Amino acid sequence: MQTKFKIAGATLVLVLSVFLLNNLGVFDNYLQPKELGNEEVVSESTPALVELEQPENLRFGLPTDSFEVIDRVVKYGESFSNILLGFGVNYATINSIALNYKDVFDVRSLRTGKPYALFCEANDSTKVARYMVYQPSPVNYYVFDLFDSVSVYKGEKPVTIREKQISGKIESSLYETISNAGGSPALTMELSTIYAWTIDFFRIKKGDYFKVIYEEKFIDDTVSVGIGRVLACDFNHGDRSFYSFWYQHDSAQYSDYFDEEGKTLRKAFLKAPLNYSRISSRYSPRRFHPVLKRYKSHLGTDYAAPRGTPIRSTADGEVIAAAYTRGNGNYVKVRHNATYTTQYLHMSKFAKGIRSGKVVKQGDVIGYVGSTGLATGPHVCYRFWVNGKQVDPYQQDLPDAEPIKEIYKAEYMVKMAEMKERLDAIPVKGKPSQEVHYASAG
Repeated sequence: MQTKFKIAGATLVLVLSVFLLNNLGVFDNYLQPKELGNEEVVSESTPALVELEQPENLRFGLPTDSFEVIDRVVKYGESFSNILLGFGVNYATINSIALNYKDVFDVRSLRTGKPYALFCEANDSTKVARYMVYQPSPVNYYVFDLFDSVSVYKGEKPVTIREKQISGKIESSLYETISNAGGSPALTMELSTIYAWTIDFFRIKKGDYFKVIYEEKFIDDTVSVGIGRVLACDFNHGDRSFYSFWYQHDSAQYSDYFDEEGKTLRKAFLKAPLNYSRISSRYSPRRFHPVLKRYKSHLGTDYAAPRGTPIRSTADGEVIAAAYTRGNGNYVKVRHNATYTTQYLHMSKFAKGIRSGKVVKQGDVIGYVGSTGLATGPHVCYRFWVNGKQVDPYQQDLPDAEPIKEIYKAEYMVKMAEMKERLDAIPVKGKPSQEVHYASAG
């Protein structure tokens, strides 16, 4: 027994001695790696840089090479849980997403016809989904990470903004002319908004023309996802050019459209209570009433439009009536100041919150086109009072809003001159728009 203790003690002394000598560096010369030609020796002070192989194919930031990707669209009656249960995702995971990530995405917001993609494990015959990506719009998407650490996050595809130009001569309608020239319906609506105070789009006629420089947004280089800002426009109406130039001061929250002299395009009143429609009946002291079948005065202007089209207040003011009568149907009356009052008849319904005493801004939606009261079809009858007397709004000389501020005018005039020169150089054609400049937005 004593012999065993002596051996154990000697072994312990030997181990401790080797450990102490190693810390003192005695064995360094024996343990260093040998140099082999020009090979680099890696020491503790120079950590090795390992180059990680990056996946070549990414979609929504996910490596497609590692998964089998299944693209589908949401079917009628299909739910978030229906989709994922069919791809091996359990109730616990689905419930965790629905409860814990409601502030990122509400799973009840899936809409019929919207695309989604399932990233399933490759070579898995059961096709278990590890990620789901839902696209509510061409730009925005939501990624659902279905692994053990469940998470949800929102992503956006990079958008490229391309500056384009378009021109056209009115032969039928503004909508058709812009479409034939390669523009989108959104551009039609944008022009009608910009010129809402200065051009009566219900009276444009054959021979009028336009030249526009605007931005268009693209994803994946070729897929258009809408227009950006209209930068400059020359709309020639009745042989007179109406210029508009977008101006935004870099360091101040000051932006608007102005003409070639720095005057605002805005007026105290919009030209019409609808964005884009047609006049079906004008102000007249004697008109045959289609419902009453007799002649009587028509002290308003009728704008025909599809049922449900938003009706806008043409100026700032206070609602003094939001009610129903047999003749007017649902109507709203707005007092703008001591001089001007407007009224909007035959609404299908009032906008949310519209009631007597409500303060509204110019352009606020106050109701929706309908045919309530004595009306044969969906339209809004727009009535206009000056000092308590009903008048034809198109015969009034309405006040302008404020021009560009003096402190910005010099800078504006320089930028405007450059854009005007470009506008004036555009030939009036009905051909598809041409790209003239590229700028990346991310």
